[in-house]
Amino acid sequence: MCSKLWATDARLRFIWWGSPERAKLTQQALDLFTTANPGIDIDTEFLDWLDYWQRFVSLVAIRQTPDLIQMDYRYLRLYAGHGVLLPLDKYLGNELDIGSFGQHNIDSCRVDGTLYGVNLGINSTALIIDSESWASAGVQPPTFGTTWDSFSDKCEAFAKGNRQQNLYASPDASGTAIAFENWLRQRGRGLYTSEGSLNFEIDDAVEWFSYWAKIRAFGGCVPADIQMLDKHSIETSVLVLGYAAMDFAHSNMLSNYQQRINKSLDITAFPTTAGGQPGHYYKPSQMLSVAASSQWPDLAVELANFLVTSPEAVKILGVDRGIPASPDLRGLLSSQLSAVDRKTINYINNLTQYVDPLPPTPPQGAGEIAITIQAVGHEIAFNQLTPKLGGEKLVRMAKEILSKT
Repeated sequence: MCSKLWATDARLRFIWWGSPERAKLTQQALDLFTTANPGIDIDTEFLDWLDYWQRFVSLVAIRQTPDLIQMDYRYLRLYAGHGVLLPLDKYLGNELDIGSFGQHNIDSCRVDGTLYGVNLGINSTALIIDSESWASAGVQPPTFGTTWDSFSDKCEAFAKGNRQQNLYASPDASGTAIAFENWLRQRGRGLYTSEGSLNFEIDDAVEWFSYWAKIRAFGGCVPADIQMLDKHSIETSVLVLGYAAMDFAHSNMLSNYQQRINKSLDITAFPTTAGGQPGHYYKPSQMLSVAASSQWPDLAVELANFLVTSPEAVKILGVDRGIPASPDLRGLLSSQLSAVDRKTINYINNLTQYVDPLPPTPPQGAGEIAITIQAVGHEIAFNQLTPKLGGEKLVRMAKEILSKT
């Protein structure tokens, strides 16, 4: 499990975002590593998504960056570009034995050709569906191939057929960056170009915000005050809170949703554009990066390798962070998977025709722009802006953010 002898005072710090369930599984895997390697201690910290990045920024600022970091594709270029992350190419084939992942899954963690992360698992965006509530409203829920026009029609039919108080077909996804990106990709656009500039125009944003304004007007999605409850955590999802019959999420989150909802959940693709391009893509659900400032970089790399290649660790972690990148390890899990986890794997397998290549690594400022999309969506929902003014504001602010990076 560890190819070197380490000093008895070797101590790593590992930080990640996620649920308490993820923390429990991760700690079990870490205990395997430290038990097999006496003298190595691992201090851990986990937070929800928003608090995680605020905490991480603070740690980087005071030069206390943890040794091992759970990293998101959206922020990889930012922290690699600022020298926060350690280049990992020299470890490939040695401490980092991930050749079985396949070149695509290895390269998905590169910036400008340099490896800065270890793929923790494959996932894609997905709709998490409360099919029971849809059936009660007398409407077939969205499924693979449902168009955006049909999605709107289904939300309207749900609003007319539903008899449950304070329940809506959908969250208001107007401010949800992953939904907006998928919609843009179907139209041959995207959030960003390979050069890091904005890859959509004002008209695109106006059309998107207008689409959701229409759904909001006939009660097909939650109203603004309810959508404001969503703080980018599963616990605050309007689906989990009981206000919506679906959520725009990621495939690896199905199990965590199911643990909080006493109804059988299903998973399907985002809506499509008739005659359009695929909007989905397979991505590293998360990755493990090592701090360039780590006192124990080789040990941190070995720990990362252990978490993604050790059969014992992979069995513990399951598909919480995504489907294992290695086909062999994916097969290893098949016998122990729950019905919910099998739904996740089947979803990834069935998504193929709706998938195009991974988009360019997001530029610095992508995280701030995602927050801006949400903020503008809220302003429109509260009637503080029209969709036209909202589209203009989003593009203006996004360009300003990119100009500063």
